[in-house]
Amino acid sequence: MSLLTLLTIPFATLVSAHPKPHHHHHPFNWQSTTHLIAFGDSYTYVQGTAGRQNFSFIGDSQHLSFPPSTLLTNQIVQNQTSTAEGGPNWVEFLTGCGLEPGLTDPKTCDTQLWDFAFGGADISTEWLPLHHPYTTSFVNQTRQFAEYGDPALSSSDQVPDKDDALVAVWMGINDINDSADRELIPAGMSFPDFYENLQVTLFEALERNVFAKGYRKFLFVTLPPLDRTPGNVEREEGEKLPNATMVGWFNDALRNQAEAFQARHGHHKEEGVEVMIYDSTTFLNHVLDFPEEFGIKNTTDYCRAYDQPYVDTDPGMYGCQPLDEFFWFNTGHMTSHTHAVLAKDMLKFLTEQGGEEKYQQGRKGHRGKKGWSWWGRGWSS
Repeated sequence: MSLLTLLTIPFATLVSAHPKPHHHHHPFNWQSTTHLIAFGDSYTYVQGTAGRQNFSFIGDSQHLSFPPSTLLTNQIVQNQTSTAEGGPNWVEFLTGCGLEPGLTDPKTCDTQLWDFAFGGADISTEWLPLHHPYTTSFVNQTRQFAEYGDPALSSSDQVPDKDDALVAVWMGINDINDSADRELIPAGMSFPDFYENLQVTLFEALERNVFAKGYRKFLFVTLPPLDRTPGNVEREEGEKLPNATMVGWFNDALRNQAEAFQARHGHHKEEGVEVMIYDSTTFLNHVLDFPEEFGIKNTTDYCRAYDQPYVDTDPGMYGCQPLDEFFWFNTGHMTSHTHAVLAKDMLKFLTEQGGEEKYQQGRKGHRGKKGWSWWGRGWSS
């Protein structure tokens, strides 16, 4: 059984205020999902040929606009520095899109990956400042998608059937870290209330810019165990920031607002809205507790030369064990191997929600291979 939990919301079949006539939406099924639309931060972004180097697939906050041709000719870059993990991340493993070293056209993937995440993003400048002037917050990621991304995809000859598209959101890692010392939290506001406000803002943007475009299937991911990063494990229990309680509060706020999002549309009957929450906190804590089950030997440290040339192929030249044996890639990011571990369980989770008996393998990008062992990350089934 998967260690993950699905948000226990009655997934009613819903309609919007302006339903399309005679269009009956089918329930979520991962096997029939053709597009993954991703939003998030450095845990989720992939490098694009039209993106800001080391930050995005396309554009930045100072260059949000683009013509359809720019998106539709954009390619996923796969190399040692094209993600924050030193290799493919969870959305690439999940879709099988962009796994091969070099360039991948998302349109050629069985499950197309269109990634609007931005490294270093917080949810909104309403609550927290940008890391850089060019950082694209979650709110602006969804605005960029609504104003330019969705129209571009809709103009192509491979226009997505929005009923077969999954919107994936993994947000909050920077928000909880940036606010952990309370200095950026409004005076008198508690952590739980602050996190609730963050999630309200997130869901308002999602509803305004993505739901309003007709997307109805949503996957949300809880925080990784940030209380167990290499920096935190060196601290006394009372000095860890963020601590496990804070991570729990943040996840509670996500669940609360996901329930509210569902409830706002749950009285309709003809347009299928499905909200799924993948509990990465629980699963990744299990990986940290039982690393040997996943081929991991080091859960408390990382290779200090993680960003040096050839460290992925010859870590011994820097005095490091193989990167695939580490849980952590650096002080705050997980290795590509850990992302593969996560994606494999998430894949099982998603296919279970779609009524499949077994998680899917053999999709384009890793056809004929078991798991993702060809890359040296993940493991064989």
